Amino acid sequence: MQGRKIPEDKVEPFIFIADKFEGLLQGRTPDSSDVEIFAMMLIREGLNTWDHFMALARYGQFLENTEVYREAIALLDGSEVLDNLHERLGVLVGEQKRDEILAGIDLPPLGLPTSHKPRVLQAVMERLEATLDAETCDKLLSGSLRTLDDSRYLEDRKKYQACASLDEFLAKRGQGFIAQLEQLKGEGRLFFTQKVTDDVIAFVRGNPLISQGVREGNVLYEIKIPYMTKEYLAATDERMKRYYYCHCPWVRESIKNGDVSVSPRFCQCSAGFVKKPWEVILGQPLKAQVVESVLTGDRWCKIAIHLPDGV
Repeated sequence: MQGRKIPEDKVEPFIFIADKFEGLLQGRTPDSSDVEIFAMMLIREGLNTWDHFMALARYGQFLENTEVYREAIALLDGSEVLDNLHERLGVLVGEQKRDEILAGIDLPPLGLPTSHKPRVLQAVMERLEATLDAETCDKLLSGSLRTLDDSRYLEDRKKYQACASLDEFLAKRGQGFIAQLEQLKGEGRLFFTQKVTDDVIAFVRGNPLISQGVREGNVLYEIKIPYMTKEYLAATDERMKRYYYCHCPWVRESIKNGDVSVSPRFCQCSAGFVKKPWEVILGQPLKAQVVESVLTGDRWCKIAIHLPDGV
């Protein structure tokens, strides 16, 4: 913790969580199921704070256990989604109607394991689609339910403004992403929660939809790098390929287990996530749509971003 320059007042709580996790393991090598059990334990004990789950993730890193690190990060990734849905639905249709729509569905606690999330989301989406028209549903989801601050994308805006054209910016964007992956591989560090290999880099380099986006007229098409690219490339089962691709912690486990069916409409949230940087880069609201989705049987989620004239 000191080596990572963690503030002194957080060192002891972090060590407390690591020690508590080790007590659960009793000498076993941990995996993702242990993280889920531990998360539910922290929720029951009222210890499900952001810092405690981050401590668990950092301990997974310390153990060089990617599975523990990935699952611990997944406990936090997108944790704001249903809270934001609850708030924005109240603004869109009024708080009284919102409460009627979501009656009996409690907002999940921080740290709810990914295996539990699809069932909650399924119930929410069924209520939304049963009570709201398609246009209202899409309006609710299409802005993305993630909390995305404009400041995250201001550097990209500067880079775009320094280019002579969008195509020049896209080319430089692709080169920069490949360079980032090569640097992470060389340093032995993860890209978000996944290991970078030569095969991963080759796959991204060979797919400009991933590395930079492809413009066709006034439409820009993008797909994200798979959530677990190494596993995605090795998978021969189409269902598992879709599972390894999916980034959404509220959806992903439903693909693998098949016991819950989440409406593909929810992927409009991902379209909003992908278009957000471009809204900051171009300085105006944009429209985006899902043209391929793992929830409809495709191997990845492909997003079409509609660009304004004269870009």
